[in-house]
Amino acid sequence: MFNIDLLNKFRSLNTPFYYYDLDILKENLNSLKASLNDKNKVHFALKSNFNSKVLGVIKSYGLGIDAVSGNEIKKAIEVGFKPKDIVFAGVGKTDSEIKLSIDNNISYLNCESPQEIEVINNFSSKVDKVTKISIRINPNIKTYTHKNIQTGHRNNKFGIDLNDLNEIIDSAKKLNNIEVIGFHFHLGSQISEKSPFLKLCHVANNVNSLFKNKSIDVKFINVGGGLAIDYKDPIDNRISNFQTFIDIFNKNIFLNDRQLLHFELGRSIVGQCGFLISKILFTKKSYNKNFVIVDAGMNDLVRPALYDSYHKIINISSNESDMINYDVVGPICESSDTFANDYSLPRSKRDDFIVICSAGAYGESMSSNYNLRNKLKSYYSDTI
Repeated sequence: MFNIDLLNKFRSLNTPFYYYDLDILKENLNSLKASLNDKNKVHFALKSNFNSKVLGVIKSYGLGIDAVSGNEIKKAIEVGFKPKDIVFAGVGKTDSEIKLSIDNNISYLNCESPQEIEVINNFSSKVDKVTKISIRINPNIKTYTHKNIQTGHRNNKFGIDLNDLNEIIDSAKKLNNIEVIGFHFHLGSQISEKSPFLKLCHVANNVNSLFKNKSIDVKFINVGGGLAIDYKDPIDNRISNFQTFIDIFNKNIFLNDRQLLHFELGRSIVGQCGFLISKILFTKKSYNKNFVIVDAGMNDLVRPALYDSYHKIINISSNESDMINYDVVGPICESSDTFANDYSLPRSKRDDFIVICSAGAYGESMSSNYNLRNKLKSYYSDTI
């Protein structure tokens, strides 16, 4: 993948930067599309990557958008997504964001509390509209992923408790300016086991029966996302296992003839197509540690500092055969500015090019200008 021709092109650019291999993105999108049936609809989780060119490719495959802020709604519309294909999620929607959603007639809002439903109803009544909503339910299912990205357990802030659902449905039915058209779950992110998703199917079927008994015409069940990618072997396993994931729900959730299954996927679509390209500024040995100090920092890719996440790191310019364990660190004035500890790399030197893989999701979108560092430029496989 990173051959000498590409390396020479990198040498003409100022590092660090993000590099997107659009062929990998399209491979994942083709695999996803092949896994769907005519009762499936996918919304891309824009929070994972809001790069305009990446979004343009995703749009060309007919996906919708799952937005979690007003600015994400605006971004989706700006790059050409139709409001009818935009869903607004999030536990804390501001008044202005709710009004924006209503004014633009987006597909629906995922609601996470009785008060939120009432607020949406009130704003809708002022403009004489009926706003479509979905009720997000907390299924109380444990997932074996990092605690900061678990969102479907009772202790998390997300969704409405199953025990409160009866009362909330009854209250919502009395409101004149909202229409409940579905319900929604989201278990978390980077989930590699099947069992939580199978448990979710059981909960979804029970909830679907409850809505039917309440005479609510459920048009869709949104099961969220959470499909993991392979951070350890991102080159060979660059295509996500969409078929297995989608099949779990298609085979185990019992829809009526009119209902659809909605999915919201982010990381599994874009994670492997993005790379953080950096250059070694210095190497040094201190006490019993070998360091390579690169020009990218935690402000460019915060996941290792925030989640202690593993990313595969490749020195694409070294021809050395001997391997050395390095701490790969950035220039930010915090000890947490570390991409890897005791990571085996070929003997490395100043100006070597370092590639940090699996940076297509929650990389550029979570970056900042901390230490007043410049936000990074992005380059693409079809134009570099």
